[in-house]
Amino acid sequence: MRQLSKRTQYCLRACYALTRKYGQGPVLIDQLAEDESIPKSFLEQILFSLKGHGLVLSKKGKGGGYYLAKPPEEITIASVIRMIEGPLAPLPCASETQFRKCDECPDVETCGTRIVMREVRDAVADILESRTLAAVCREVERAQRKRRRTARR
Repeated sequence: MRQLSKRTQYCLRACYALTRKYGQGPVLIDQLAEDESIPKSFLEQILFSLKGHGLVLSKKGKGGGYYLAKPPEEITIASVIRMIEGPLAPLPCASETQFRKCDECPDVETCGTRIVMREVRDAVADILESRTLAAVCREVERAQRKRRRTARR
């Protein structure tokens, strides 16, 4: 898989923060930007995009801000990455959702590179589809507790 863009990395950080606050009401964009060290103007663009995809909702006025549109247990990492980056496949001919034959490929069915890149795409998709925002946040919490226990020794 190609390297995740800075936009996608910030997007995931914002989603993890909204996961940690899920059920506690909207989160102000200023607070989210500060807590996650994301430039506010960049975060505004990201949240606007996520709102357009139906991943987040916003509330205006006092007590307003952004919040996840559905429970974090139902949002996979793959779905978030696809919203920002597009297909998970490293080549367009290996994509499940946006297949396109490569210009230089004489035979898409027997192309060795496509065969291998489909395996790569499938392995990456299996991992990213099996992880939800909630699951990643639980893993982070476990890692933080382990680090604190190790530091006390």
